[in-house]
Amino acid sequence: MDRLHIRGGRPLIGEIAISGAKNAALPLMAASLLASAPLILENVPDLADIRTMTALLRELGMEVTREASGRLVLAGPPRQALAPYDIVRRMRASVLVLGPLLARLGEARVSLPGGCAIGTRPVDLHLKGLAELGAEIHLEGGYIIARSPKGLRGADIALPFPSVGATENILMAAVLAQGRTVIANAAREPEIGDLARCLNLMGAQIEGIGTDRLVIDGVSRLEGAIHRVIPDRIETGTYLCAAALTGGDLFLRGAEPGHLTALLKSLREAGVTIETVPGGLRVRREGRLVGVDVMTEPYPGFPTDMQAQFMTLMSVAEGAAMITETVFENRFMHVPELNRMGARINVHGASAIVRGVPELQGAPVMATDLRASVSLVLAGLAARGETIVNRVYHLDRGYERLEEKLAACGAAIERWREAA
Repeated sequence: MDRLHIRGGRPLIGEIAISGAKNAALPLMAASLLASAPLILENVPDLADIRTMTALLRELGMEVTREASGRLVLAGPPRQALAPYDIVRRMRASVLVLGPLLARLGEARVSLPGGCAIGTRPVDLHLKGLAELGAEIHLEGGYIIARSPKGLRGADIALPFPSVGATENILMAAVLAQGRTVIANAAREPEIGDLARCLNLMGAQIEGIGTDRLVIDGVSRLEGAIHRVIPDRIETGTYLCAAALTGGDLFLRGAEPGHLTALLKSLREAGVTIETVPGGLRVRREGRLVGVDVMTEPYPGFPTDMQAQFMTLMSVAEGAAMITETVFENRFMHVPELNRMGARINVHGASAIVRGVPELQGAPVMATDLRASVSLVLAGLAARGETIVNRVYHLDRGYERLEEKLAACGAAIERWREAA
């Protein structure tokens, strides 16, 4: 397996272009199953998860073409309703084809999903919502079997938790359902707004975008569209932390500050200077960091996908910080690896107490999931000596050209590829 070798202690100075958001592009790709004409997506990152979704859509009979400009052209119609285990197991977001297949073909057979091992993340909310739209659903042999022989019908659906995936799946199914659907307590993440805006471009009728109450009036047909994927707020947040950790000065081109309000507030409280400038954000850190308590919450709260990176930042801050994880129950797997690098972090149930140390020390560490992986890369950038991050295939799922972008700003980082 590939591994990253990092020699820490160098400030990051320069410019990093923020890629399109993976978590926006994946549901948008699934939405192409609904279209009666090609859907063209711009600003799609070149990532392992995008390639997995591409393989899945092709398996379903779609034509997917990636152009040199980064545009994806997705053309249908889907020719089969089976999303097989050997593809779906690679990525949890594969389950997002369930709603569109059901709405377009009247049936779907989708393997139960895989992905990062950061919690159970059950799909029961997806299935309950689709059942309220009139789908007949059962589990058989590790597959979700869904049928709507009489078509889907609009319904009032109240989510007990603002699940991103469930909101997306129900939304995509509802746009072709008969009548009106109301999703109450819908997730409000920017990626859901991006999906809804694209669906409206395709001819859907969705109101309440950006709120926790989505109103969808079903239509009989969706057309194609050209849509640009929003910038990746988690990639942006990761590089904000990287600049702060290394005492650097970065311009993050294309960053959207409106998607990062809670994170920006916490970073500024910690002593990081962040300015909104034409074309993006400028971030630098000139003095000491100070400990700040955070609690992860659904959007617009502090994002769970930034918890590990922020913990790395707090590990070298003055004083102590408490980081509480409320979204996923198994998302502190990076803690033992950070402690191997000299951090002082103690986990008590859903909270981690981080007592800042003067500096981290390079060490061999093991990545466990996507965001934990990048938190260890950040630690390596700030640490004294050499850090080796093993199992970096997780990074390739969510960060486009990570080491290339960091090296261009002064980081001593390189990938060592293991011979086949």
